[in-house]
Amino acid sequence: MCEAPHVLTQTTSRVLEPDDLDAALAILDREPVANAFVTSRVRVAGLDPWRLGGEMWGWYEDGTLTSLCYAGANLVPICATPRAVRAFADRARRAGRRCSSIVGPAEPTAQLWRLLEPSWGPAREVRAHQPLMVTDRMPDDIAPDPRVRRVRKDEMEAILPACVAMFTEEVGVSPLAGDGGLLYQARVAELVGSGRSFARFDADGKVVFKAEIGAATDRACQIQGVWVAPEHRGRGLAAPGMAAVLRYALADVAPVVSLYVNDFNTAARRTYRRVGFQEAGAFMSVLF
Repeated sequence: MCEAPHVLTQTTSRVLEPDDLDAALAILDREPVANAFVTSRVRVAGLDPWRLGGEMWGWYEDGTLTSLCYAGANLVPICATPRAVRAFADRARRAGRRCSSIVGPAEPTAQLWRLLEPSWGPAREVRAHQPLMVTDRMPDDIAPDPRVRRVRKDEMEAILPACVAMFTEEVGVSPLAGDGGLLYQARVAELVGSGRSFARFDADGKVVFKAEIGAATDRACQIQGVWVAPEHRGRGLAAPGMAAVLRYALADVAPVVSLYVNDFNTAARRTYRRVGFQEAGAFMSVLF
């Protein structure tokens, strides 16, 4: 058996390199649902920072890699022990804030924010408890909406305004700020092109309901961007729409489907429970 690359004999952190990929994936695979976002990026891009869109920091306990932290547009602690979080906070503090959010499992993310807040704060918003919800089966009593389908590439002009409206409503700022929305438009186009953007359109071609399958691995995927047009809310469209997206996800993407939701969004949580999602943990987000 080959010796693992870059085995360290001390307790320390460092930026991982491409030949650390197998060791990093072994950490990510410990929690395939919670780590789906980062795992999906790493499996496509590896650990090269340019391709990954950020650095992957590793924490070593007596020479063994035990925890990770993705440092890109988001700062994401992964399987992070308290000692690892302290090391990641020290590294992040020295580097200065480059991310638009800190997001991850609630406990290590809360610890990370406590350590970073004196130098990085104040945050624009802290969402301390976002239930992580999971299912591996279709609901028995909610029929999928037959009008929810994959968005075609020639429907970008129709789906993009709905995506912008959802993002602005959810995050509190427009995704078109800064670079004029070039990165956001590219991400929407990527999801449409890969067949992971879904919507129901009305007779005039306007979006009534939409959602995407964002992060995806062979073990788990994550539904995101769930949105019902304001004028159609309260009409019972969300649960059948979610059931339709769930059907696609289970059939075509992964055997387990997850999402996370703000704890104050009682209507959404009620809808997801109706479709069969159950709480399996909690995330936390710090928005800048």
